[in-house]
Amino acid sequence: MAQIDQTPAWQALVEHAGTVGKLHLRDMFRTGDDGDRYRQFSREAAGLRLDLSKQRWQGDTLELLLELARDAGVPEAIERLLSGERVNISEGRPALHTALRLPADASLMVDGEDLVPAVHATLAQMDSMVDRLHAGQWRGATGKSIRDVVNLGVGGSDLGPLMVTHALSDFRPDVAHPVEVHFASTMDGSQLADYLSRFNPETTLFVLSSKSFTTIDTLSNANTARDWLVNRLVTNGHQEGVDAELVMHQHFIGVSASPDKMSEWGIAADHQLEFWEWVGGRYSLWGAIGLPIALVIGMEGFRRLLAGAHAMDHHFQTAAMQDNLPVVLALAGIWNNNFLDIRAHSILPYDGRLEYFAAYLEQLEMESNGKSVTNDGDSVDYSTCPVLWGQLGPNAQHAFYQLLHQGTQAVECDFIAPLARYDDVADSATRAHLMGQHRLTLANCFAQSRVLMLGDDAIADDGPRPEHKRYRGNQPSTTLLLERLTPETLGALIALYEHKVFVQATIWGINPFDQWGVELGKKIANETRDIIEGRQGLDDMDASTRGLIEATWRAADE
Repeated sequence: MAQIDQTPAWQALVEHAGTVGKLHLRDMFRTGDDGDRYRQFSREAAGLRLDLSKQRWQGDTLELLLELARDAGVPEAIERLLSGERVNISEGRPALHTALRLPADASLMVDGEDLVPAVHATLAQMDSMVDRLHAGQWRGATGKSIRDVVNLGVGGSDLGPLMVTHALSDFRPDVAHPVEVHFASTMDGSQLADYLSRFNPETTLFVLSSKSFTTIDTLSNANTARDWLVNRLVTNGHQEGVDAELVMHQHFIGVSASPDKMSEWGIAADHQLEFWEWVGGRYSLWGAIGLPIALVIGMEGFRRLLAGAHAMDHHFQTAAMQDNLPVVLALAGIWNNNFLDIRAHSILPYDGRLEYFAAYLEQLEMESNGKSVTNDGDSVDYSTCPVLWGQLGPNAQHAFYQLLHQGTQAVECDFIAPLARYDDVADSATRAHLMGQHRLTLANCFAQSRVLMLGDDAIADDGPRPEHKRYRGNQPSTTLLLERLTPETLGALIALYEHKVFVQATIWGINPFDQWGVELGKKIANETRDIIEGRQGLDDMDASTRGLIEATWRAADE
């Protein structure tokens, strides 16, 4: 099959960009295809409103992009993804994160097996664990109730649960015995060392989250945690009846697709939660990897999160292409990246609860679509995933917005905000103040996207200005509004970006479900560690690496 950039649809867009790409957004809003760009380019589904009117496109641009999506087989690819076909081509398996949020009465047959019962069996096991912890009935080796739960994971086993627990902390249920959830991901031990200096080993539980259960980052933290517990509770604790086996049973939960490796490490069979090879790590928060989420918002809240994502799945599967939120969001990115040569993308939430959302999307998008080889094994001749970064919009305004407004780099921006907040605060005076702050936040969100679009035209005519006070505008952006931030709308928001990534990968002809670059880095890191620790094999290294390793040895010998 010819690469997508050789198709008539792609070539038509190249020609179209030669004309439309020269237009300024302020002029598009003056003329508008039908006088109302907002109505023409906004879409709603699953509690989300997507405004694409500030993209540098016109109605015929979207039509041409939709034709490109059809040529790339996007409708058929959506069906293959959701029906369980082996869309992860390099690893020969399906990518069924959507199956993790199917309702219990659904059915999804893959290779002769209905996947839904096993998914809901795991949810029921999570439910039991969460109930025990919230009731104070999960006790450590000395009989005291667990109070602190530390999730040990990295990448998808950390970023998703960390992001969601922070975003939905307002939804903590009223339980008899609340537990505090913490995250340690860095292999250098800095996060874990802080916890071990403060927490009581008698009341601390560790959740080891690793799909393969071979990730060195997670296992290095896990081994340290195990030694800390055994030393404190067995070797030095001298508690009668407390031995290492009891400590392992009461203070560790494992989450992995490799039950044998969990057992080998020492995690009891009844404290193992399974997920499957057909779930990629960065797509895994919807299942057992989401245990920390359930511990923070309860299983009812967790099921609401799944329901919101499933609502977006249903929309993705059934909505017409031109009204399909993931499809049109993906096409806006294709237009910017491949035809307007905009290779940077910033994620800018205007809600402090979404502090970790940009970091989550950095992995989701760049690990998925940071590829340069097609599914047919050919090197691509076009740009794939842009460089993506971001942070909370109000903070970013005082950090890198200077570049957005007056720098030389074109950047596509996603502005994200809830429409309603704080209306449930009990105290009337506090409620009024906080709602005023929310209005101020929305004003900043809308104003920034307007100035990025219009540049100088957003400013009332106040006479001539020097060049350093002029603003070119014409920076494209998307505004994504949630009715309010709830488990349902957050689930829909995450699923929206998951499906956007898949649509773009389909058009580019790449596999968004593998990560061989990551795997190579792990392999070389392990080999380098062996050289550092064994002090041999240095002759095979390049001059730079030799010098760095020798510096490490000298520092260790001093």
